Amino acid sequence: MIRRFGRPPRRLTAYRLRPGAYAILRGTGSLTGLVLLTRSDELQLPGGGIEPGEHPVPALVREVREETGHACRVGRRLGAWRRFVWMPDYRVHAEKLCHVYEGLAGPRRGPPTEPDHEPCWMPLAEAARRLGPPGDRHFAAALAARSG
Repeated sequence: MIRRFGRPPRRLTAYRLRPGAYAILRGTGSLTGLVLLTRSDELQLPGGGIEPGEHPVPALVREVREETGHACRVGRRLGAWRRFVWMPDYRVHAEKLCHVYEGLAGPRRGPPTEPDHEPCWMPLAEAARRLGPPGDRHFAAALAARSG
């Protein structure tokens, strides 16, 4: 069973499955000890929707580049969580199935191409407290606890 965060599904509402891939990306060099996040209306793990026929890892690399401008190297899968939401941009109720990976942030290749997104760096423990989506907070806190 994949853990659900947030509100339960509304009765008599049809939800469209929307898989996505997200990452906790550690910095290297002068950014060691920090993780790369994205800020739009809230602080989030970078990532997003997996298009039909797309594998999660290339989708994640694409989404990280769009939202932060950074390249990345994707490592192991940490798990998944789901939530039921209204997606106003798509005008659809969605069951978001969020696959979470860990990895390394690469160099910045340019500005974010996703409107209203900006990269943000902070310590993992702080991110675990400040991330907006509850599943993001859960995975960040679990990784911070294992990292010491």
